[in-house]
Amino acid sequence: MAAARRIVIENCSIATVDADDTEYPSGHLVIDGDRIETLGAGRAPEGLENVVRRIDATGHLMTPGLVNTHHHFYQWLTRGLATDHNLFDWLVALYPTWARIDEPMVYAAARGSLATLARGGVTTAMDHHYVHPKDSGDLSGAIIRAARETGVRFTLARGSMDLGEKDGGLPPDFAVETLDGALAATERTVQEHHDTSFGALTQVAVAPCSPFSVSTELMREGAELARRLGVRLHTHGSETVEEEQFCKERFGMGPTDYFESTGWLGEDVWMAHCVHMNDSDIAAFARTRTGVAHCPSSNARLAAGIARVPDMLAAGVPVGLGVDGTASNESGELHTELRNALLINRLGAHREHALSTRQALRLGTYGGAQVLGRAAEIGSLEPGKLADLVLWKLDTLAHASIADPVAALVLGAAAPVTASFVHGRQIVEDGRLLHIDEDAVARSTRHEAQRLARIAGQG
Repeated sequence: MAAARRIVIENCSIATVDADDTEYPSGHLVIDGDRIETLGAGRAPEGLENVVRRIDATGHLMTPGLVNTHHHFYQWLTRGLATDHNLFDWLVALYPTWARIDEPMVYAAARGSLATLARGGVTTAMDHHYVHPKDSGDLSGAIIRAARETGVRFTLARGSMDLGEKDGGLPPDFAVETLDGALAATERTVQEHHDTSFGALTQVAVAPCSPFSVSTELMREGAELARRLGVRLHTHGSETVEEEQFCKERFGMGPTDYFESTGWLGEDVWMAHCVHMNDSDIAAFARTRTGVAHCPSSNARLAAGIARVPDMLAAGVPVGLGVDGTASNESGELHTELRNALLINRLGAHREHALSTRQALRLGTYGGAQVLGRAAEIGSLEPGKLADLVLWKLDTLAHASIADPVAALVLGAAAPVTASFVHGRQIVEDGRLLHIDEDAVARSTRHEAQRLARIAGQG
């Protein structure tokens, strides 16, 4: 049968990020509906029917869309605060403010976060939202609505906390849920929003926040809930030396052993950060195929340390990239994390051999798809996969003298996005979002940030 509609993109460099790292100095790609139909060297075949658009992408590099594997959208409203703190002190400083968020604030913050991600080449986003103050509204629904309006593919990691200050945790007591309340709300979110179909635009994961804000019962029962519902599991892990000390003092074991004891290692699990991992920890992640969301800028901002990404990759651990919340990575952009991942890891033990430019690109694309359990659908440019792709403009002053387009993208200045497609639908053109008003989003985020600051000050 003839294709319903085709979009033909030609005359660009292509980095497919497939299993062989196939690249074309000048190639073409044909989109048929929501899928990639064909791609290869040179121009597209003659005589294609039902072509509704042709794009001459001369001067561009085409890559898979970027995949963000860890974020906290609500933090868009508290950027630029506690700028000289480590993680624990930063959390103590900001939790009293975060505990005052409500649905309009979360919706505005999600729109700001998603708009910035999409403008920077992200086609699949995720949000780990774990702050659910009493009577704050439908926060999960607000976040998902913002993602649909922006047009990105999205995973909501429905987070939770039940370990407040009185029980030895970090969050204020009025900012946490009960064990039963958190589990019930998480199950309801999965049932209402999780899509199991190939090409799903919205999925949900079970995501208790961290060992120092969640009871062992919530960790264990959360894992059981996720596996009963058939969804993925996400949390923070091994982020700082303070967390390791907390786990040893409270549980008598390090974070990885604690996670394993509660059912939190497995191919359906991914952890954020994983900075402080010894050889045994990395081996356990590799053995169980537990994934890692590497957040280099946030790790540096909070002085957490340098994650052993080269060792993880060598051991076979799935690793993707994450922005993390914009209260610890104020730019909120993932494409800059390609560069930061490469540079920061070269400060570690492996030095210049830590990561290559193509490994950095793979972390931000196929690696992220692996971590989110979607490598069969996205993360590389291959026939039959979903048409999630980006055209990066590399013929301007910032990049034109760099012969290698992948090196230009990873090591050069942040490249402009000329076009970004999700599910075969264009969401960015010439650096601007097509389906939401960026200026209106900016105004609403400023208004809600000011309102949150007033309420927190009064609290």
